[in-house]
Amino acid sequence: MNNFKRQHLLFLVLGAYFVANAIIAEFIGVKIFSLERNLGIDPFSFSFFGESQLSLNLTVGVLLWPLEFVMTDVINEYYGKRGVKILSNLAVGLIIYAFLMVFMGIHLIPADFWPQSHINPAWSAEKQASELAKVGNYNYAYELVFGQGLWIIIGSVIAFLIGQVTDVFAFHKIKKITGEKKVWLRATGSTLISQILDSFVVLFIAFYIGADWSLSLVLAIGVVNYIYKGSMAILLTPLIYLMHFFIDWFLGKSLAEKMKSEAQNS
Repeated sequence: MNNFKRQHLLFLVLGAYFVANAIIAEFIGVKIFSLERNLGIDPFSFSFFGESQLSLNLTVGVLLWPLEFVMTDVINEYYGKRGVKILSNLAVGLIIYAFLMVFMGIHLIPADFWPQSHINPAWSAEKQASELAKVGNYNYAYELVFGQGLWIIIGSVIAFLIGQVTDVFAFHKIKKITGEKKVWLRATGSTLISQILDSFVVLFIAFYIGADWSLSLVLAIGVVNYIYKGSMAILLTPLIYLMHFFIDWFLGKSLAEKMKSEAQNS
């Protein structure tokens, strides 16, 4: 495989994961989970800005968003600002498209049998009643899960774009100072900086503007979210080095160095 094909195949693979990861994070993010209880420990009790009894109750989407910023740094390293910009705009466009399709889907009138289609007619009457009580109306459940609020969609998209721009800017500023050394500093450092904005912008738009939350509650939950995201950015630092190792191996040392140099000057 020649260098041209390797370079573009890598961009295709990284880009496909980057876009898919962003879309999946948006859709699974409707569920809130307790991080502490999943780790088998009692919930913490934080207190920020006068808001007490805050714990690590997080949207499921936060499991994927730290990986998104890892991918941003890797793409930035080899394809520069232009590569990140292309994929960020593509991800946002496809997220909006996906939500439009879901919006259309939840407003379609279902077939008469579908709202209870999860009920097996062969089950006993008792089990049918039990299953119906668990799920209720299937169509309503579909609407409830997929029909996220418009302000949440707007907030998450704007926060994503602001986070990406900030990450790219910080990454290149740090790299100009450190050169090719200290990959961890430019990758993890830029993520820690960008996640500050990402953590607060989405909450401010979706809940302060869209749901009349108090500013103190928005700031308090934003701090809790950032504690998690910042911790994950640090914990995922070895993954960045691992990805660099395999990418350099796949591209070959000379091509990898050439792409990094061009990316820095793009």
